[in-house]
Amino acid sequence: MRLRNNLFSLILLLSLGLTRAAFAQNPPAASPMSNPATATDEEESAPAPPPPNQPGDTVRVPAGQPPQQGVEPGENGTFTFKKKVEEVVLHATVVDQKQRLVTGLRQNDFSVFEDGRQMPITSFRQEDIPVAIGIVIDNSGSMRDKRQKVNQAAINLVRASNPQDEVFVVNFNDEYYLDQDFTADLNRLREGLDHIESRGGTALYDAVVASADHLAKGARLDKKVLLIVTDGEDNASRESLEQCVRRLQDLNGPAVYSIGILGDDREAHRAKRALTALAVQSGGVAFFPKDLNEVDNITRQVAHDIRNQYTIGYKPTDPSRTGYRSVRVEAHAPGYKHLVVRTRSGYYAGQERASK
Repeated sequence: MRLRNNLFSLILLLSLGLTRAAFAQNPPAASPMSNPATATDEEESAPAPPPPNQPGDTVRVPAGQPPQQGVEPGENGTFTFKKKVEEVVLHATVVDQKQRLVTGLRQNDFSVFEDGRQMPITSFRQEDIPVAIGIVIDNSGSMRDKRQKVNQAAINLVRASNPQDEVFVVNFNDEYYLDQDFTADLNRLREGLDHIESRGGTALYDAVVASADHLAKGARLDKKVLLIVTDGEDNASRESLEQCVRRLQDLNGPAVYSIGILGDDREAHRAKRALTALAVQSGGVAFFPKDLNEVDNITRQVAHDIRNQYTIGYKPTDPSRTGYRSVRVEAHAPGYKHLVVRTRSGYYAGQERASK
């Protein structure tokens, strides 16, 4: 994803001794916010310890250094370290048969299943914890007349969220730009949202993959969310829908809340299926307002949803096994006839970097 800048901002950043990274589809060098599909070999082989609380991550060990426990030989004289999945953390929303949020449930009201087997719950809480949020908004030509209301709805989402949330803004058309990095400053977020060009195509999947990667590498907070707003089908990405969903299902991937401002043609139906898949598979929700004026209420609803979730942790019985694992959470409590738990449908363990 490209970075927008000017002479003033360049001088300011240099004076502060900072480096502002760019989201670019073909960057000259890898950066902490580069598209994971275009990372350089140097980045991939750079030695780095596994980050804390990131089960399933892998790191490269330089040639000549003796392999340690859990380190396997790789290509080009390197070794791949595979970290066991120690605890899986799920952020879950519970609703009743009328889609009303249900709060106040206890640990014993929940059951967690991985690959069909019930798992013992090792941690549980319900509290309003800060969240790292990426706001990813369509900046293609068809959004020109919609951006003012969409931008205000995005600002109102932040206002209704936890004051300690950290938020960044990505605008995309046929390319994608990090127009504001992590901040809680509403003025800076508004400036990032106001970078409106409204031209070109819709590289939605590329923007989502790059934003998820930025959350994984740059967020200080464990809980992660992407809010996506678009009015059309992806027609410019190099990533596919399947690759995009796969990236979101990495062990600590973000939940997606998508808003599709769509029509009724065939392309709109394909876009609706894609936005639904991105949301449902990650534990979020897809919204399809009939009127642009509904977007503001939807973003406030998203903020309310995020702030009233349960955090459930469990330890897999086979932590060393890699590959995809399906997850299901059920809730049963006195006084409720039917409860629905919304969380991620599964995750990939131990393959995030080994597959690259």
